[in-house]
Amino acid sequence: MWRLLPRLPLYWAFRRWGRPGALPFSVVVSVSYRCNSRCRTCGVWQKESEELTAEEWGRAFASLGRNLVYLTFTGGEPFLRRDLPRLAEAAYIHCRPLLITIPTNGLLTEQVLSGTEAICRAAPGSQIGLNLSLDGVGEEHDRIRGVPGNWERALRTWQGLKALQARLPNLVLSIHTVLSRENIGRFREVYQGLQALEPDSYITEVAEERVELGTVGWDITPSPEAYRPVADFLAREAHGTRARGIAALTQAFRRRYYGLAAATLEQGRQVIPCYAGWASAQFAPNGDVWTCCVRAEPVGNLREVGYDLQRIWFAPDGRLADLRRSIARGECACPMANAAYANMLLHPPTALSVALEAAGHTLGKGRER
Repeated sequence: MWRLLPRLPLYWAFRRWGRPGALPFSVVVSVSYRCNSRCRTCGVWQKESEELTAEEWGRAFASLGRNLVYLTFTGGEPFLRRDLPRLAEAAYIHCRPLLITIPTNGLLTEQVLSGTEAICRAAPGSQIGLNLSLDGVGEEHDRIRGVPGNWERALRTWQGLKALQARLPNLVLSIHTVLSRENIGRFREVYQGLQALEPDSYITEVAEERVELGTVGWDITPSPEAYRPVADFLAREAHGTRARGIAALTQAFRRRYYGLAAATLEQGRQVIPCYAGWASAQFAPNGDVWTCCVRAEPVGNLREVGYDLQRIWFAPDGRLADLRRSIARGECACPMANAAYANMLLHPPTALSVALEAAGHTLGKGRER
C-alpha cells in the first residue's frame, strides 16, 4: 500500500491534464470466458474468445512492471485454465503485486486446491485472496448458479481450502455474493447462513448489466430501494468488526463501498470521479484492453502491440482518448467493485475518512488488549 501513496498525484494529474502518464495500478485479467456454471446473473459462458498463452501473458506483465499493485484473475471460471499458476507466477516475477485475487465457483475441487497451493508458493510475497462465490445457501445457490449439487461441491472445496490455509500464510479466504433480484429479498438469511462458514472476509457486489458478461437487458440489478437497506446493514457489520492494520483499512474501504454503490444506484451518476482508464483497467482473454468490463469497449490489443501496454495506454489520441473523455464527462456510472476501490483511494475526502476510521479501529483494538 505504501509504495502506491507517492504515485497518487500522478493519477490526479493524468486524469485532469493527460500528463504525466502512469500505468494502471489495478488490473483485472479475464483469463477465459469458459465456465462450468450457468448463472442467472451471468452469460459469459456463452461467449467464445481466443485465449492468450501463459507466455504471452508473461510478456504483458513485463510491460506493467512494478506499477501493478492489485491484480485479479477472473473468467469464466479461472481454474478451468490449468496453467493459471504459471500466469500468477509470471505476474509475481515481473510485477510483485501486493494482492492477487481469484474468484471461483468451487466446482473443480481438486484443481482449485492444487492450483491455489501452487499460486501461494509461487508468489510468497503477495497476499493471495481466494474468493468462493456463493449466492445463496443450499438449493437456492444451486438454482441461481444453474448447477445441481453446486452447493455441496463448493463446500468440499471450502473445507479443502481451510485445510490448506493452515500451512499457507499468504492465503486469505473470502466468500463473495452477487446481489441481484434473485436473492436481494432474502439477503439476511443468506448472510447468516454464509457467516457460519467463518470466512476471513465477506464480500458482496451488485449484479450489473455488463457488456463483458452478456447481461445487457437482463434486468438483474436490484432496485435502489431494495439495495439501500442491505448496504446499510453491511456497512454496520463492517464497522462493528474490530480489526488492526491492513485488515482495518480493508474493512473501512469496504464500508464506504457499500454506501457508494447504493448512492450510485440511487442517483444514476458517478458519485465520485471514476479513474477507469487511468488507474484501473481490464484485459480480455484475447488480449483486448478495456477501461472496464461494464462498457468493455476495446481500445487496443496486447498482441497487436507486442504485448507492450504503454503503446496503448499513452497514445495521445484514438479510442482510449475518446473513451477517457466520455468517462470524465460522467457519461457512465456503475457500482463495479474493482474500479470503485481504486476510485475511493484516489478521492481525497473518501481516502482520508477511511484512513481515520481504520486508525480508530486499530487504536480501539489496542486499548481492548
